[in-house]
Amino acid sequence: QEFHGAVQAALGWACWKTNVGRPDTDEFRCNAIGILGNALRESGRPEEALLALEARYALTQRCWSHDKQAILACRANIATCLTKLGRHDEALVLDREVYAGMVASIGDSHERTIGNGMNLAISLQYAGLFDEARTLLRDRLLPAARRLGVDHDVTLRIHQSLTDALYGNPESTRDDLLEAETIL
Repeated sequence: QEFHGAVQAALGWACWKTNVGRPDTDEFRCNAIGILGNALRESGRPEEALLALEARYALTQRCWSHDKQAILACRANIATCLTKLGRHDEALVLDREVYAGMVASIGDSHERTIGNGMNLAISLQYAGLFDEARTLLRDRLLPAARRLGVDHDVTLRIHQSLTDALYGNPESTRDDLLEAETIL
């Protein structure tokens, strides 16, 4: 079951308080601070979330530097938090690095890579790079549909992000708008 808002934040704090006494090298402690950071971010407290997510990243680098997937996941969470804070240029740099790292390490058709590609596309839109976002989303759509299915949440969110890139571009053509309407 997924929780939201104050309940999610409370559970994040409870998770952290339960595990804070463990050694730094304990995986549960490391995960707990990440859970707290994500809960704070999703409950509308991105400034506090960023502190927790950066602490998780530093801990992961120090204790699990060999785990490239964990490091990329930490960086992706920080990028999402930076987006929530309106720090779009910083988020875009991180999202590009994370996406490239995911493609290199687990391939471009893995669910996590597809999700990170969508995050990159959103950052591209915030930066006003609508054409690049549109190209990336179109490239991710077929692998997402094949791997996850056409009704999977990630595939549907790619469709939504593509329509946002088509509608949101101030230089959209009539054909772009018709394509967005067709997708919806």
